[in-house]
Amino acid sequence: MVTLNKIYTRTGDSGQTGIGDGTRVSKLDARIVAGGSVDETNCCIGVAAAQCTDASLKSLLLTLQQRLFDLGADLTSPWRPDDADDRCPRMTLQHIEWLEQQIDRFNERLSALKSFVLPGGQPCAASLHLARSVCRRAELDTLRLQNGTSLNPQIVVFLNRLSDLLFVLARDANDHGAMDVLWEPSRRRP
Repeated sequence: MVTLNKIYTRTGDSGQTGIGDGTRVSKLDARIVAGGSVDETNCCIGVAAAQCTDASLKSLLLTLQQRLFDLGADLTSPWRPDDADDRCPRMTLQHIEWLEQQIDRFNERLSALKSFVLPGGQPCAASLHLARSVCRRAELDTLRLQNGTSLNPQIVVFLNRLSDLLFVLARDANDHGAMDVLWEPSRRRP
């Protein structure tokens, strides 16, 4: 369990921050940027959970927030796959499979799409669409980090699958898709 007695430490006042292994890096470091986007995704999911009236959906969102904290720890702790003493929570294939099970479970309740879906509808659904778009950015920020840093490869897969799940959950929160706002492409007039 983590105990925080003091919120400000002044250690970041010079634009540096600590990562999982205690190394100090610039707050502009790609690892910190990606971690910030993951944190923002988590915040958006929290907003959606606060607006959610369905107990099972809310429970899933709260679980997703816990897994995103694990992912954040994984992301900000250097990846050494051969380190037998690594105590950092790491994303695994089981996390990805669990996300896929959730996608399948919620998607089977939805009608097939006949158009693209615009972000909107019910407040919870709109918040989940926002979380989905922020999650896509977190995935891109993590891919940028992965270009120059050794990372657990399951992190990017998890974020990719999570954005898919958030899309399905947004549709579910829109009365199982009945309240989806569908794209109506503009047509040129003759």
